[in-house]
Amino acid sequence: MDYEGIVLDVDGTVVRGDEPIDGASEGYRIAAEAGLEPLFVSNNPTKPPAAYVDRLGSAGFAVDADRVITAGTVTVEYLKRHHADDELFVIGESGLFKLLSSAGLSTTESIEDAEVLLASLDRKFDYEDLSRALWVLEDGIPFLGTDPDVVIPARERDVPGSGAVINAIAGVAEREPDLVCGKPSDPAIDLVTRRIGVAPEDCLVVGDRLDTDVALGERAGMTTALVTTGVTDEADVADSPYDPDYVLDSLADIDRILRVDRGPRSG
Repeated sequence: MDYEGIVLDVDGTVVRGDEPIDGASEGYRIAAEAGLEPLFVSNNPTKPPAAYVDRLGSAGFAVDADRVITAGTVTVEYLKRHHADDELFVIGESGLFKLLSSAGLSTTESIEDAEVLLASLDRKFDYEDLSRALWVLEDGIPFLGTDPDVVIPARERDVPGSGAVINAIAGVAEREPDLVCGKPSDPAIDLVTRRIGVAPEDCLVVGDRLDTDVALGERAGMTTALVTTGVTDEADVADSPYDPDYVLDSLADIDRILRVDRGPRSG
């Protein structure tokens, strides 16, 4: 039985910065020729899917906006379902604020009026932000994060991500977030499985992170493949609670998966 869909991570899997990763274009072509319906899923919370159409297109990956999900997408959908009328105190960048505003969600800078704290990537995060987040959480309001990525691949080197900000706030507040919305959360799995349009057992997940990409695939019942082109290498697998079905040098090696029968697999 052939696979019918493929969930692809973006940063560290198909691109680094705005440049395609070696082997990614070949792997994408192999998947397309095999008839796999692609869905790009990124834990980036600052850009809408439309921005990925341009970014991925420039790197050679043609994709429509409805085939892209971001942590921002998942976060907005969750907030609209569960906190549509709440005042959101947001630690994040302008892109996230634009996503929230476009969805009709309300934000506040008032500690007293805040009803939900949402923490995310913020490259200007400082001591004052940390203090204000601590004060907001003193009343026990919901504490949400956009995505758990502590480190993210950038053009030259890895840099801190949303998870670093979320963890800093969690440390001073002495409480864990009630929910972190990106991969591999339940809201992310729900949106991915609805959008991919094929049964989980007929779908591959390919990414460079064990605790987000592989974890999402395992929890969703999909076949998982780790690529070592991003933040994780094969040596990390031995110490991880997550066990990918395959470990690939790059997306180009996806033909190893597509030419074998279903069944127990390992790198």
